[in-house]
Amino acid sequence: MKHVRDTWLIFQYEAALQVRNPVGVAITLIQPITYLLLFTPFLKAVMDVPSYGSAFQVYVPSLFTATGVFNGFFAGFALLAAIRQGVVTRSRVTPVSRISLLLGRLFMHALLIEFQAIVVTVAAVAFGLRVRFGDLLLALVLLAMIVLLSASVGYALALLVPNEGSLGTLINSIAQPVALLAGVLIPLSVAPLWVRDVAYANPFAWGTNAMRSIFQGDPGADVVWQSFLITAVVATAAVILTSRLFNRELA
Repeated sequence: MKHVRDTWLIFQYEAALQVRNPVGVAITLIQPITYLLLFTPFLKAVMDVPSYGSAFQVYVPSLFTATGVFNGFFAGFALLAAIRQGVVTRSRVTPVSRISLLLGRLFMHALLIEFQAIVVTVAAVAFGLRVRFGDLLLALVLLAMIVLLSASVGYALALLVPNEGSLGTLINSIAQPVALLAGVLIPLSVAPLWVRDVAYANPFAWGTNAMRSIFQGDPGADVVWQSFLITAVVATAAVILTSRLFNRELA
């Protein structure tokens, strides 16, 4: 129970910082909304789908994954800022558990990206997307797991490369191919066979395919439960490894 209480305290603190910075939160919505409005027409033409509603069923899940991947990977910058400002050091001298210092921040990032996903979905619904409420909730749960995975990786990279300039280059070098191999721009079904084979090793690709099935009204598809299982296992491993690195680097 102590870990739960401590995690909640850190989560509340980090969430309060976001609430006091609504402009910063709003700015994070510019890119996904822009992609939603400008890229969907291209996707509709390329895939020859009958309506914008069908195109949104393909592309909104892609945006979910893309937002989870990039925002999660870049979460390491927020951790570096907290370390530079002494926030983490001051927290470590309190009775708060070390793992809670990490989990509270991870859950805050998950909440922020969930909010972005909801705003994107509302905008897409206004332009023709149709998705059942229960299916949307299921997709949001999967997205939260994706964020825990990507943000854990982002934190680990920040701890290993505590230099903002080098970290930005490293993250872009990793996140771009990971996102492309997740099919966030064009579905992997139209990719060459070797690309699809490589994508099988990418948990984010499983997440994208699962969310597309969910948005297309097929939450019972095999890829959905397979994606939940794969993402849960990999995310748990990432959180554990990052927490150990966090404790070691800040000991």
